[in-house]
Amino acid sequence: MRFTEKIIKAIRDSFDTLLFFATMAVKEDFCNHIKRAGAIDKHPDGKMLILGNGPSLREQMPRLIEAKAWQKGDIMAVNFFATSEEFTVLKPKYYVLSDPQFFREAGCSDRVRDMYKALAEKVSWSMILYVQYYNPEKFDYAKAVGDNPNIRIVRFHTTLFRGFRNVEFWCYRRGLGSGNFGTVVQNGEFIAMQLGYRTIELYGVDHTLLEGLMVDDNNRLCRTQSHYYDSSPAEPKPIFVNATNPPRPYTMASYLAETAELFRGHEVLAEYARTEGIRIINRTKGSMIDAYEREA
Repeated sequence: MRFTEKIIKAIRDSFDTLLFFATMAVKEDFCNHIKRAGAIDKHPDGKMLILGNGPSLREQMPRLIEAKAWQKGDIMAVNFFATSEEFTVLKPKYYVLSDPQFFREAGCSDRVRDMYKALAEKVSWSMILYVQYYNPEKFDYAKAVGDNPNIRIVRFHTTLFRGFRNVEFWCYRRGLGSGNFGTVVQNGEFIAMQLGYRTIELYGVDHTLLEGLMVDDNNRLCRTQSHYYDSSPAEPKPIFVNATNPPRPYTMASYLAETAELFRGHEVLAEYARTEGIRIINRTKGSMIDAYEREA
């Protein structure tokens, strides 16, 4: 990198770093809510199993149950896992929600309400539900889960750091910044590291985000999305930007840019994990993530 490029980068990083702290001061706070709340009887092996939404989990789930995965590590679930039959079998200790559809009226749907109802009615064990600190509509999560006494609600930060890498990792060690690069699993990884888990295993994290893309006759970008809990074949549907109101469709350029940022985020998390001596193992067959070590 030439001298002038280094100067320009230093100026940009300085501005982005100052902007991050200013945003945190105005929008969130400087408390490590995850660490303050602590873990639930952390597994003695220090291992966390994170279950994603990918279709590969359909194949992996029977093996996880047969192997009694909950005896080999603590389990973290995300999004709509509570509506599945396996939810009460695996009894995840941790649950993460980060998509705006879970706290904004613009994204509210019967499916979201069914997920909260499942949490309210099914959770008979100790669980921590992690939700975004940023909550502009003051959504009442406790009410949504029926004030279930078994569920403790803990907030996590979602302001993404841009700036000096050494400052970024300094912030991460203090629970500031975020793993929110575009997918709830990244938030799960960040939370697991904050809780002190030394090994993180990923299941159902396919990230086949470029498959099934098409543009319809109305110039709307559509995608065939498949999740392990889907009961019927998926049809191509328009994809929209994070439950905006009114819904704003992706363009091809914006979708590809956001997808690139998501995969960059995995590289950042992998680098941070290495500096902390933490292993992240991707056990998802066919996953498009290339940032972590892989094991079947």
